[in-house]
Amino acid sequence: MLARDHTDTAIASRIRAQQLVRVGRGAYVDQDLAPRELALARIAAAHERLGTAHWFSHESAALLLGLPVWRVPTTVHLRTTNSGGRRPDPSLRRHRGPVQPELVTEVHGLPVTSLTLTAVDCARTLPPLPALVVLDAALGTGMDPAEARALLDTIPGQRGVRRAQALLGYADGGAESPQETATRLFLLRAGFPVPTTQVQVDTRLGAYWSDLGFPQWRLLVEYDGRDKYTSPQALFAEKRRQDAITETGHTMVRTTAEDRPTQLVARVRTHAPPFDPIPRPELQ
Repeated sequence: MLARDHTDTAIASRIRAQQLVRVGRGAYVDQDLAPRELALARIAAAHERLGTAHWFSHESAALLLGLPVWRVPTTVHLRTTNSGGRRPDPSLRRHRGPVQPELVTEVHGLPVTSLTLTAVDCARTLPPLPALVVLDAALGTGMDPAEARALLDTIPGQRGVRRAQALLGYADGGAESPQETATRLFLLRAGFPVPTTQVQVDTRLGAYWSDLGFPQWRLLVEYDGRDKYTSPQALFAEKRRQDAITETGHTMVRTTAEDRPTQLVARVRTHAPPFDPIPRPELQ
């Protein structure tokens, strides 16, 4: 919680003890907050001290809307109609310009850009991987891709529009985590055909779904997070699942966060038939 209502002496004591961290003028939070919670605290603190019209945007809006981000921002992004005065706050990144009423909403009492505008803003300004993470999640949350394309068509010539249009063509709401998005992007960069997400495989134990793969090659790719196998029972269930899938003639390649992109690409290519790589400079 923000510690603005504590006495100066109490705050100073807790800062010296490294129990508090400053998130804004007169606003402090517990030192042990997770990065995402800390970023949300910075947003809340910024809202309380801003006196002019504003809407949290870009990655800050993504956080408020519950979308995953590749890296939690340390700067608060917002759309505003002014430049912030003579002494702009370096902790704020202002994006100037009017916002249409239909492109804003409210989350927990905080003004924020809509899901579609947030995704478009991130696609225009972020590098391909973090942009695609937000786009995938936005589609999975229910964003209409046609609405996003229409919004981009209203701002021709602005920075990043062409890149955003290209990235939107690669976005896939079937990605269930940023790591799955990253895995797909690495394969796309290497020139593989566009992978299918959530590939269904019918086995003797029933239908299973793989994170992504190439059904035409009966080749699957699974991302394994550290928290995927939390018990011996979960590990055994996954072994039965993989055995049942491979019995159908599918090959499964597993990857983790520790794998370098080049390693992942090389392992998948080992099991793929010869193909002509597709150049995608817009994803580099």
